[in-house]
Amino acid sequence: MISIQRRQLMAGIGAAVASVSCGPLARAAMGPDDKFDLVIKGGEVVDPSQGLRGKRDIGMRYGRIEALEADIPAARAQRVLNAAGRIVVPGLIDLHAHVFTSGIGIPADELVLYQGTTTAVSAGDAGASTFATYRRYATAQSRTRIFAFVHIANIGLSAFPVGELFNIDFAQTEAAAKTLAENADIAIGIKVRMSQNVIARHGIEPLKRAIRACELAGTNGRVMCHIGGVESVELMSLILQTLRPGDILTHCYSGAPNDGGQFTNIVQQGKLLPAALDAKQRGVLFDVGHGGGSFDYTVAEAAIAQGCAPDTLSSDIHVYSGNSAGQPYLTNVMSKFLNMGYSLEQVVTMATANPAKVINRIAKHGTLQLGAPADATLLDVVNGPVEFVDTRNNKRPGKVFIKPTNTVIAGVAFGQPYQAPFSTR
Repeated sequence: MISIQRRQLMAGIGAAVASVSCGPLARAAMGPDDKFDLVIKGGEVVDPSQGLRGKRDIGMRYGRIEALEADIPAARAQRVLNAAGRIVVPGLIDLHAHVFTSGIGIPADELVLYQGTTTAVSAGDAGASTFATYRRYATAQSRTRIFAFVHIANIGLSAFPVGELFNIDFAQTEAAAKTLAENADIAIGIKVRMSQNVIARHGIEPLKRAIRACELAGTNGRVMCHIGGVESVELMSLILQTLRPGDILTHCYSGAPNDGGQFTNIVQQGKLLPAALDAKQRGVLFDVGHGGGSFDYTVAEAAIAQGCAPDTLSSDIHVYSGNSAGQPYLTNVMSKFLNMGYSLEQVVTMATANPAKVINRIAKHGTLQLGAPADATLLDVVNGPVEFVDTRNNKRPGKVFIKPTNTVIAGVAFGQPYQAPFSTR
């Protein structure tokens, strides 16, 4: 058991880490003869955090955005990345991914080519018994910035496809709290999966334990709650009522059935559950978490029309979903919402600035403001007929799709010769 004194100590450490990591950062002033490490040149910059859309060059130095100007002469750059004809956005952030080898995870750096992500959040791959391994062997070796939700089950997702909470004893509240507190620099909250095929008939108890773990840790951690195929509509409403402002409802537009084949998600017979709208209005965040079985166009269209728009777009990418017909790579998810009537600025916001606020560990994360991390994603926005499919084989025609072309993390471009001395960030 964690003592009260230990909890207070861990809370203090977590608060201190968050304060330091999110505080102002000093940048070394450039002299007239100094050069940028990298200049992204000639692209159309779309940065909703600054209300900016227009042709700009981006100068990067010492891992930070040093300049954002109409024209930076190539002679001022050690390296130039040609972005002519392309869209340049803040580095994409995937709030729900599986990037640890828990049986389903894909190394984050291997996803860069497919979805242009500079930051990924491990959505409960590791629990208290496996988090040290995750930290040592996944985050420490990754160029992609990685954060995590600690799974309320101490085994994390290592038992997949067997439900990790069939045995509720795996949901060890104080162990999860200790792990969250001791890893407050990268751990942003607790993950819990509430589907019937994961928790059997344990009702609301797993979610209550996840919330309690956040409270015990004292780091202002958020719960990421997975839904889709919960035991009953009544339990779905109770889940929505139990979540706190700032907690995250992931797979928010799932249409997956429960073990009995019943559809128990936030839209029932075309009508949004009152508890869903209430949750949205009091500050619960709605995350798409597309995955291989968790995005239904008919649920999304009804929910959005009735007041439950998404706050964040995410992939729920893993070895199974990545090979599914829905192809839930983050840029594909962005494309689906672009064709549902959202603007490019809106889908970029939901994949940059909004998830950055949830993570809240790096100053100026999710923006291209001066002093921000030198993370950027270059995109082609391709016009032409395209067909999209959800995870229940509903299809929608589209006229445009987003394709990642280059990714820069901390001023170093993937797939390009490294700078000397070698640095990943």
